[in-house]
Amino acid sequence: MKLDFSCSLHYMLPRKRAVGGEVVVNEEEDGDNHDTETLLKKHRIDCSISISSVATTGNTNSDASINNSDKNNNNSNIEDIKRSSSDAKTPTMALGDRNSPDIDEDLHSRQLAVYGRETMRRLFASNILISGMQGLGVEIAKNLILAGVKSVTLHDEGVVELWDLSSNFIFSEDDVGKNRALASIQKLQELNNSVVISTLTTELTKEQLSDFQAVVFTDISLDKAIEFDDYCHNHQPPISFIKSEVRGLFGNIFCDFGPDFTVLDVDGEDPHTGIVASISNDNPALVACVDDERLEFQDGDLVVFSEVHGMTELNDGKPRKVKNARPYSFTLEEDTTNYAAYVKGGIVTQVKQPKVLNFKPLREALKDPGDFLLSDFSKFDRPPLLHLAFQALDKFISELGRFPVAGSEEDAQKLISCVININDSSADGKLEEIDHKLLRHFAFGARAVLNPMAAMFGGIVGQEVVKACSGKFHPLFQFFFFDSVESLPTEPLDPGDLKPLNSRYDAQISVFGSKLQKKLEDAKVFIVGSGALGCEFLKNVALMGVSCGGQGKITITDDDVIEKSNLSRQFLFRDWNIGQAKSTVAASAAALINPRLLIEALQNRASPESENVFDDIFWENLNVVINALDNVNARLYIDQRCLYFQKPLLESGTLGAKCNTQMVIPHLTENYGASRDPPEKQAPMCTVHSFPHNIDHCLTWARSEFEGLLEKTPAEVNAYLISPSEYASAMKNAGDAQARDNLERVIECLDKEKCETFQDCITWARLKFEDYFFNRVEQLTYTFPEDAVTSNGTPFWSAPKRFPHSLRFSVDDPSHLHFVMAASILRAETFGIQIPDWVKSPKKLADAVNKVIVPDFQPKKDVKIVTDEKATSLSTASIDDAAVINELIVKLEKCQQRLPPGFRMNPIQFEKDDDTNYHMDLIAGLANMRARNYGIPEVDKLKAKFIAGRIIPAIATSTAMATGLVCLELYKVLGGGHKLEDYRNTFANLALPLFSMAEPVPPKVIKHEDMSWTVWDRWILRDNPTLRELLQWLKNKGLNAYSISYGSCLLYNSMFPRHRERMDKKMVDLAREVAKAELPPNRRHFDVVVACEDDEDNDIDIPQVSIYFR
Repeated sequence: MKLDFSCSLHYMLPRKRAVGGEVVVNEEEDGDNHDTETLLKKHRIDCSISISSVATTGNTNSDASINNSDKNNNNSNIEDIKRSSSDAKTPTMALGDRNSPDIDEDLHSRQLAVYGRETMRRLFASNILISGMQGLGVEIAKNLILAGVKSVTLHDEGVVELWDLSSNFIFSEDDVGKNRALASIQKLQELNNSVVISTLTTELTKEQLSDFQAVVFTDISLDKAIEFDDYCHNHQPPISFIKSEVRGLFGNIFCDFGPDFTVLDVDGEDPHTGIVASISNDNPALVACVDDERLEFQDGDLVVFSEVHGMTELNDGKPRKVKNARPYSFTLEEDTTNYAAYVKGGIVTQVKQPKVLNFKPLREALKDPGDFLLSDFSKFDRPPLLHLAFQALDKFISELGRFPVAGSEEDAQKLISCVININDSSADGKLEEIDHKLLRHFAFGARAVLNPMAAMFGGIVGQEVVKACSGKFHPLFQFFFFDSVESLPTEPLDPGDLKPLNSRYDAQISVFGSKLQKKLEDAKVFIVGSGALGCEFLKNVALMGVSCGGQGKITITDDDVIEKSNLSRQFLFRDWNIGQAKSTVAASAAALINPRLLIEALQNRASPESENVFDDIFWENLNVVINALDNVNARLYIDQRCLYFQKPLLESGTLGAKCNTQMVIPHLTENYGASRDPPEKQAPMCTVHSFPHNIDHCLTWARSEFEGLLEKTPAEVNAYLISPSEYASAMKNAGDAQARDNLERVIECLDKEKCETFQDCITWARLKFEDYFFNRVEQLTYTFPEDAVTSNGTPFWSAPKRFPHSLRFSVDDPSHLHFVMAASILRAETFGIQIPDWVKSPKKLADAVNKVIVPDFQPKKDVKIVTDEKATSLSTASIDDAAVINELIVKLEKCQQRLPPGFRMNPIQFEKDDDTNYHMDLIAGLANMRARNYGIPEVDKLKAKFIAGRIIPAIATSTAMATGLVCLELYKVLGGGHKLEDYRNTFANLALPLFSMAEPVPPKVIKHEDMSWTVWDRWILRDNPTLRELLQWLKNKGLNAYSISYGSCLLYNSMFPRHRERMDKKMVDLAREVAKAELPPNRRHFDVVVACEDDEDNDIDIPQVSIYFR
């Protein structure tokens, strides 16, 4: 489907919102892999703010009362907000609100998976100031508004210039001349209606900073920054101060969160655990754990013990220190010589400790910066020089009242002299050498704010604000410097090429020159995916001017539609877009950012099935491919396509606060598929079904049972009812244990467990509870009693196995009753039975449950329970399967005769993101009751959703950083001529924070005689060659082909004399006649695999050979 912008501009138009004495707030708004919403807080602000003008969707409100919670800064209660009543300092406020008592888990599920509820609540109580609304400021604001802080105040005294449009996605050419903060407020408010957004447009005073938990400055003089930071540092409680700048391809961040800042969670990881296998009576004691999973403990970690039998002294909850940590053991800094002997059991759990950081104020840190946070070890000497360069730039601006002019050697020399003077006056840490070439680049681009740099730094700074407000994750301590001078064109830039052209790209031109700008505009780009990464990429390329010229074009494809949970990260979407195609909405939104963008939005999944859409001509015309995918299989497919057509692939991904980027450049780097992560370890089937020892096992089992009961079995029933004879034949032909099991489940569903009334559904649910949590456990413990031993005499119930206990149902236990409610409602849905309102009344439901007759259970002898960890099925084959299947089919036919005409069931597909559908209620109920059987800690529905729903943790900050880094590489790809060492792959973890950049790995090279090739090479024969011409072409390379195949069909083998008759046939005719190849009109070539040897009969692994016949 092609995008018609004449009918799609409404996708970004704001909805009208009612305005009266009180602000009317939308119920949802915002996000991607991350979700946003109207997360309104309970607390009220005890001050009334006079609103001089309200920037909203065309409505104004002269007087609104806004509510504010107490300040929350790292466990401190902070004084209520105070604001000056003078007109000069009165903020302009958009119509956000913050009164929702709860977190909208549908909207924020991906973000909750990263932060947790407590951190989210702290965020919702935080008031943030962002000063400087150029590209960096607006990126920070976007990320914080998506995260859902309580309020964001935008400060800027300047007006929008055409120059700003290179980096600010909020501004349009119509905004030129308007105050930057005022021009930003409406579109930023659209991102999340639950955040109160206001503006300040006059000079800030330090006293105003007391209104905020964190203040961010992106465009401030050093003297003013020192003054403000001193105030924040000494304020009680301290106000977190962040100063950040991006100047061309250079950037820096400084953080000061006060003299004593407590980090509550340094890395955001769950506490590590281990299952104890033995503990020695020694000093120090040796603790061995089962080899189920490697231990992640490190020396110095504190751990606590629980459930230890025998050596119960360790169960006192006292933290103990780990020493000599090994993959499956560690020593304990404790004398256990006189303790009771260890018998069995035990869980050891890491105790995460808070950490106190003593930040230095900017005044001191400038002179004594301490250790710089490194991002690229090939530039280990760069941060000290950039520390001086940014100080020199501040001095240059304060003396001359302007930035250095791009291309001005005179200005560059002035700045270099300033750096030298500052260095010479340094008492300590004086630099031995000053890199004049680097400083020249710094001076030339100093005025420009580039979008990729703003996106990257906007992600990092946004995350630092979250840390400041919540104590979650380790702050940046304290300086970070970064540059990407490798992104510059490889050829020297003519100063005349850097001059402004009175265009929206002038800032970018001042760094890269107009020649590269033309290449960007004429680029043909394929963006695969339009979720969180895709939205950020579209915004970035639109601002960069990619595909905004006459020859350029972006093709974006995504087969998904917008869901509510997308809104907290996928910032181009709004709540009124829910249900619409992601690619179409994102493309229209990007076209509003830059109307010159040439873009086609498709809804095709990029896969072998869509190669008629993304055909050879499409791929051959591309300049670059940008992946914005969320699964490995799709990435591998695109990687193979890029390899085949020799196209650059820019790859990235995020996981919570982590992100990575990988550059796949033809002939320079290895491809994405060249290295793979090891597959995730899967729990054995017998562990999941009979011997769980953690909540993950319980939830895996619960989801499997959900799908079996409510989706697969009803679908099997329908498959039979639609075509009874064909279904019966298929089962007979299969004749195995699986077919027998399928038939038994279908018969059970239509006979013994068939439901006709809602009371039947309650009966079914109550009996399922009995079966799962009483009968099966009684049978298991009868077959394997607590004192059972294995064939070699060791206890059967040894770690990691946990001995279970059966549950007695009670209507007085709310969790039991809730399980029955969820199960009966969903069972009724599968049978199309109306669900009565009284089911949600605990008393009426209990009365109905008490009517159910539960038969007594007696364990049976000789019941087989799978204990083999290598078993892949719980079904046991039998020599009588075929006979049993015939009997079952006869039974099934009798069941069918009793059904009403046209009877069908309604299979239920698991949907994790709808909290009203009872899916997660049932799965959490199943898992928690099973956990209760085995003495495993239970989880709430949200945690259950993360695990059972396989939710990928995601936040806007890491997404923004990843896409910014990728777009810095895009300059290199489209500029051309860059070497391997110019490119960068990155792994970053914003929680630590850690930034690790390195040049990509080159591809493996194969050599033969004077030739060499890599995985990137494909040998191409054009002009529709014959078999003889192909063999001779290879012979000229010193290669003797002895076998040529197409797919699985042999076209030629030197051992077969009759194949010599094919010598003068065209290769395409052989493919069609011998291999029966179907070559559609859009295909111009086909590929053959050729086995070759050299003249010494050594096999040579040659590239794929492509035969072009059109």
